[in-house]
Amino acid sequence: MKRRNFIKSAAVASFCFKPRLLFSQSFDLIIRNGRVIDPSLNLDTIADLGITGGQISAIEAEIDSTSAEEIDARDKIVVPGLLDIHAHYAQDDVGPHICLSDGVTGWVDAGSAGADNVDDIIAVARSSPQDARILLNIGRRGVIPEGDTADMSLANVEVAKAAIARNIDYIVGVKARMTEGVTANDLVVIRRAQEVASYFNLPLMIHMGQSASSMATLVAELKPGDVVTHMYAPPPSAIIDATGKILPEILEARRRGIWFDVANGRVDHLRWNTFDAIMETGFWPDTISTDGFSTSRNAPGVQNFPNIMSKFLNFGMTLNSVVAASTLNPSRIFPFLRNKGTLNIGAPADIAVLELRQGSFEFFDNYESVRTGTMKLFPFETVLKGQKIPRV
Repeated sequence: MKRRNFIKSAAVASFCFKPRLLFSQSFDLIIRNGRVIDPSLNLDTIADLGITGGQISAIEAEIDSTSAEEIDARDKIVVPGLLDIHAHYAQDDVGPHICLSDGVTGWVDAGSAGADNVDDIIAVARSSPQDARILLNIGRRGVIPEGDTADMSLANVEVAKAAIARNIDYIVGVKARMTEGVTANDLVVIRRAQEVASYFNLPLMIHMGQSASSMATLVAELKPGDVVTHMYAPPPSAIIDATGKILPEILEARRRGIWFDVANGRVDHLRWNTFDAIMETGFWPDTISTDGFSTSRNAPGVQNFPNIMSKFLNFGMTLNSVVAASTLNPSRIFPFLRNKGTLNIGAPADIAVLELRQGSFEFFDNYESVRTGTMKLFPFETVLKGQKIPRV
């Protein structure tokens, strides 16, 4: 797109500064010549982006000014910072820094810890360079190999409520893992988790795919604003029936405000044939997330957030839709992310600069199956609160 075609709609024109003001303005950082994509502004164009005082202060066809620092984003994609609402970066102190250098400027730990061990996880979230919060596992010991709530005494409502009350500034929801270890008690677990979440008016996120009860049964327990994660998990406990159609209860759940999240992960959560069947129905994810750890770069199926985005870009979704599911949509779920997911003037300057390469690239599911795509997104630069972040 030529620069003179930048202002192409009233929506774009409404937030652009006048050229004479830009000429006299100084910036701390300018990102130049990138393809700026921001679904919150319906924006997809070549532009310069100016940053002042940790905030976005200008988006223009060409900023005729100088700055202390510049990023050359020619042939790159400039998007709001990526928001990962299902991750486990709080397992150690390095996870937040690794994902930040991959473009993640906000994240949620999805139930690593329960009431008995939440303090260490919260400490990592508090010290994270980017904004981070946690979901409390209804299982009081958090994620354990034998199943978080296989022992039903671990799904203790009053203990969970007390843990949230002590940490209400950092616990933003409740997590219930509907795993094999829960077996026939999954409905009891989800109801206890919902009792805790509803008491504080917080969302409940449920892990799906290995439950004893069907997804049709489980989603009936959810309220508007709750999240179904691992949405591409294969049958028998999938969101599709034996013919590949989306269950009517799932469609109804989306209509009443339930969010559906990817959470790619390493095992059990994404299989290509189930992925294809769901994508072919047009039931695209609301949010893309990694289910990632600090070690995920070594996991072929995960690697980093842009790699997960690339799967959807190659196999069903448009680039703008992929960006929306990685930025704008997750910002609507948790209040601490509400001022993120946008490049609007005055917003925090949290930005991911990505490189979209053409070629032949392998993409893995969780079942050792691989397929080839022709496009892949790579992290290039991250800006957090107006500061350029070094790659880790």
